[in-house]
Amino acid sequence: MKEIRTILERYAQLDFTQTKAALATVVRVEGSSYRRVGARMLVTEDGQWVGGISGGCLEGDALKRARLAMASGVPALVTYDTTDDDPYQIGVGLGCNGIIDVLLAPLSPDDAQNAVRQLEMLPGRRESTVVLTVVRGGALTGRVFLFSDEASFRETFPRADLSDTLVEHIHQHLQSGRSGIAEAGDLSVLLEVVPPPIHLFIHGGNYDIFPLVRLAREIGWLTTVFCNTLKINQVIFDWADEVVAKDTIRPVDAHTAVLLMAHDFETDFRNFDRYRREALPYIGLLGPRKRFEKIISRLAENGEKIADESHIYSPVGLDTGASTPEEIAVAILAEIRSVFSGRGGGLLRKRVGPIYGEDYAAATRE
Repeated sequence: MKEIRTILERYAQLDFTQTKAALATVVRVEGSSYRRVGARMLVTEDGQWVGGISGGCLEGDALKRARLAMASGVPALVTYDTTDDDPYQIGVGLGCNGIIDVLLAPLSPDDAQNAVRQLEMLPGRRESTVVLTVVRGGALTGRVFLFSDEASFRETFPRADLSDTLVEHIHQHLQSGRSGIAEAGDLSVLLEVVPPPIHLFIHGGNYDIFPLVRLAREIGWLTTVFCNTLKINQVIFDWADEVVAKDTIRPVDAHTAVLLMAHDFETDFRNFDRYRREALPYIGLLGPRKRFEKIISRLAENGEKIADESHIYSPVGLDTGASTPEEIAVAILAEIRSVFSGRGGGLLRKRVGPIYGEDYAAATRE
């Protein structure tokens, strides 16, 4: 989501009376690639760009081809085959080792379905959304549609004869959480499942939350800090998305991760007791395991127990040997990312199969 927000900010600054622009989008990947389906790069006529579609090996060529698309006003689909041994093939020898399809879509500020304007509705959403990019489809090629609900989609999608088929595919992709190409009649459409950014609820106001908030901001996650707002260093108001009094209640969702870092047992106990009844994927408690066991004992004394501890992480963070606040912040964020990705957080060199998983590779070839 951070890349999308950056592209939207840059797009809003463009003066289309002075320049042209295009959006490059990775729409299919086979084999290995540095970026996944949905990676984007906003290109302007003067050769500037934000975002990225690879680790740097494809951007230069994509820029040249994007300029051609801007000049003609016609979208272009470019295939980069970096598995080829041809030394003149773009990307060979640079570690991509896959086949990557990139859609280059010229942008018209007057087109409500241009490849950027439809993305403007994404940042505020707190549920997974499907973004439809028409990869092949005559006059619809390069246009983007946002699926928010069936009724509005059927009302606005210009091919009513194909809406039933697309709606069926959309629900399948939402259920699996995977992006991929869907075929509907004469249309080839990328159905990209875009989850909202992870939202960290950080309870605590000590110095160890500061690197956590800074790093989360860099990643593009949202942060709400619950603390004594009068005593905390005021710089946190510049870094966090929201800083509120420690007893403030905020609604949670399936993309919320709670971190209890008050360094005070009674405070952490009250907060844990508040959140344990919520359907949260992640609750992390700073401190040794015996601290959490003390919480369990306190609940047992009150005649209560925790039925499921699978979403509770205590001690919080991956086992990296971290000792400084900055290192601990990295270990915590890495664990949260692993949990939300359904991964174990182990060493990639021990992983069997593709980095992004067999399910992802299969989804991009649908």
